[in-house]
Formats: sequence, structure tokens, C-alpha cells
Amino acid sequence: MDQLSSSLAPPRTSHKSPAATTPLEGAGSVTKRLGNELMTLMMSSSAGISAFPKSDANLFEWVGTIEGVSGTVYSGLTFKISITFPPNYPYVPPTIKFDTPCYHPNVDLAGNICLDILQDKWSAVYSVHTVLLSLQSLLGEPNNASPLNTDAANLWDSPSEFKTELRKHYRASTENSN
Repeated sequence: MDQLSSSLAPPRTSHKSPAATTPLEGAGSVTKRLGNELMTLMMSSSAGISAFPKSDANLFEWVGTIEGVSGTVYSGLTFKISITFPPNYPYVPPTIKFDTPCYHPNVDLAGNICLDILQDKWSAVYSVHTVLLSLQSLLGEPNNASPLNTDAANLWDSPSEFKTELRKHYRASTENSN
């Protein structure tokens, strides 16, 4: 009798875990998260950082700017960055590169960044806002123990020489450049 009643019972509904969502559902949640992060950035009073989608058609490709903090060798310089979000964001970090040449111990000459929160220390609680603040902080406080650019790391303790080399590499971006 138990078998008969269990076979007549309505099928049990399962609650989906975040990992069990379809790609379309996942894209919707990522889009919602990115929209919320964009609003947070727009409402933020954090000086010297900004980011927004390259186009209204694609929320997964952003462009951002980071200004060097006063009192550092990067003071007065503005760096353009590109941000690409993977479809499984925020469980996987975005890919961020400097588009403006950045002479820095933790940035290679191709614009790749060595920052632990963009790699093995990533957490879904991080947002674009926190990453931009971390990058801005990294400009003035590099991790010389893990350099991508060893020449820059070796010069870091000689501020005047470092600044000379920084100015050789830096090219301010203009509104018309890509």
C-alpha cells in the first residue's frame, strides 16, 4: 500500500542550488549583479576610481579609470583599464588589464596585473568597487615580494629613478584613443 500511495503522490519539487541554474538563468543573475555594482559605483563617493560598461549592449565588458593617489609617484596620473566579466561572475574573478601603460612592480608591460584578490584570493563578496580601490591602493603600495615587472620592483626604493622610468612608459589616454 505504501508503494501505491507513494507512486500516486505528486512528484517532489527540488530547490535548485546556484550551481544548478541553466546558463540563461545564470546570465540573468550575473546581469543583475553587474547592474547593482554599476549603481553602487555611480553612487559612490570614492575619489579617483570609475568604471562603466563599454556599451549598453554588453554588460560583461567594462572600461574603468584609476587615478594615482596624491603623495605617491602616481599622483596626477590617470590609468585606463579594461574589465571583462566571465559568465560565472562573481564566483570567478573578472579579468582586468591596464590599457594605459603602467610601469609598476605588479603590472607587466602588457598590462597584466599580479594582485592576489584577482587570482587565488578571489571571493564572491568582492565587487568592482572593492577591486578598483584595491588597484588604486596597489599603485602606491606594491607587493615587491611578488613582482611581474622585476625592473620596476628593483627601482621602487629609489623614488626619483622610479619616477623617471614611470614617465618614460606612461602615455595619457585621450578621449579619441582606443
